[in-house]
Amino acid sequence: MANARTVLVLSENWTLVSPRDLPALVRMAAQAEEAGVDTVMLSEHVVLGTDSSAAGLMANPRDYAAPGNQDPATPWPDSIVLGSAIAAATSTLRVALAAIIAPLRHPLLLAKQLATLDLLAEGRLVVQPTVSWSEEEYRALGVPFRRRGAILDEQLEAMHAAWTQTPASFHGRHADFDQVWLEPKPHRPDGPAMWFGGQSLHEPLLRRIVRHGSGFHPFGSPTPEELDALRRALAEAGRDPSGLELVGGIRGRFADARSTASIDEELEQVPPQLAAGYTAICFKPSMYTDDPEAVPDLCRHVVRSIAQM
Repeated sequence: MANARTVLVLSENWTLVSPRDLPALVRMAAQAEEAGVDTVMLSEHVVLGTDSSAAGLMANPRDYAAPGNQDPATPWPDSIVLGSAIAAATSTLRVALAAIIAPLRHPLLLAKQLATLDLLAEGRLVVQPTVSWSEEEYRALGVPFRRRGAILDEQLEAMHAAWTQTPASFHGRHADFDQVWLEPKPHRPDGPAMWFGGQSLHEPLLRRIVRHGSGFHPFGSPTPEELDALRRALAEAGRDPSGLELVGGIRGRFADARSTASIDEELEQVPPQLAAGYTAICFKPSMYTDDPEAVPDLCRHVVRSIAQM
């Protein structure tokens, strides 16, 4: 299992560095690369409304942000802009935009931004397009929340057309263009690598993974039956299931609202995931330390520990 990748979650580290100190996140990404981390991951919201805390705030601010558990004032920097800075400051580190709320953007604009970043990163970009969960965020941007899945499906086809055709045309309900040139094209001939994820492996998600995905990054733990269904669907489509990146992770268990978690305790979650076929493991440094100076050693410890499993 020495080839399992490590993925540092670079969003949601507001207990570790000031949310206004974005250069600190870029430095942290460079330190992670030097420590042997394979990928850094950024997520996003454009805006948040009152539904962001509908389920009550997370008990410990170091925990993962999830649907309905965060303050509306939670800082979410633009992940494409931040990802560009990270790509320019690193040379081997993959930059995973996981996730991008694609329906909030026009597909040609998003295709241009991602193609540019993929070129800047020389193919190190990974994109996880998602529909997300906040109805108030959609309302603020004037996008129909109940149509977000259909919009995403069209966007994936429209972006693929823009990346692979010269000139490109696409005609759908939510996107329509004819004979346009989107240049420069991405570094990868068919566009950036794509992960997909969700809280369950529902039929639209399964379809998107089979059609467009290079990885499955679930929110939570899919059942063995769901993973078997995914592998069968890939095989039926003529794809090798072993080529799909399966992204798992560890989550801190906090004794109270003020304490960090134990990284060694949480690393015990990794071997069962590797045995189940997971090929990448996410970890968020602010779960385990409040000291930014400790992050490089933390990264080295995680990389070394997973390599030995």
